[in-house]
Amino acid sequence: MSQTDGSQEMLFRSMQCFSDDGKLDVAELENILEIATRDGEVTEDEKRVLKNIFYNLTSADLNPALWKRVEELIVELQLDDAS
Repeated sequence: MSQTDGSQEMLFRSMQCFSDDGKLDVAELENILEIATRDGEVTEDEKRVLKNIFYNLTSADLNPALWKRVEELIVELQLDDAS
């Protein structure tokens, strides 16, 4: 893991988001994504964190706006190819 890798910070932030109201919204996802992209690169560890976040979303979380953004990120960051 590089010094600029934000995976641990992303994980901590996602736990805060879910503990707040039990759900994740688009603004919270964008905040987590901002951590991953602030150094101009999304590492494999950061991709794993995003995939874990997506994996833990429930149907109650996935309103149309969030679902659309998740789908965009899966394609954009090639998360279906990430380990």
